[in-house]
Amino acid sequence: MPNALKKQEKNKMARDPKSLKALGKHAEYSQDYAPEVLETFENQHQENDYWVRFNCPEFTTLCPITGQPDFAEIRISYVPDIRMVESKSLKLYLFSFRSHGDFHEDCVNTIMKDLVKLMDPKYIEVTGFFTPRGGISIYPYANYGRPGTKWEQLAWERLAKHE
Repeated sequence: MPNALKKQEKNKMARDPKSLKALGKHAEYSQDYAPEVLETFENQHQENDYWVRFNCPEFTTLCPITGQPDFAEIRISYVPDIRMVESKSLKLYLFSFRSHGDFHEDCVNTIMKDLVKLMDPKYIEVTGFFTPRGGISIYPYANYGRPGTKWEQLAWERLAKHE
């Protein structure tokens, strides 16, 4: 079998819709924090370093003290390695925070840690742009670079220069 055909066959297998539970199906929304809905697929360009960015402008969660809703834009940027997060499962995951009570900083760090555990990316950063409550906006930022690699250094540099 020629190499081009082998690669096409490999791509089909790596993106087999039967292996994904959420994509193309009726959305089942969890009423509380649900990291188990996250799914991955194989990165077809592992030889390249590149950025993937997700923007969720309608993120909601609840204040753990008052139960009042908090609104934010969540931005997730990462450099994939072998696995990538499937976007519909990410949407369902982010939606699962809607009835979950957590502080802004906790939400951002939880999202980052769950995605690191899921994908083991080379690098990832998550920023929350929370709308003002009581006249104060909070913009937590968390990042991770794979230890012992140039990505660990990038994480430190971006954190040190974060504004």
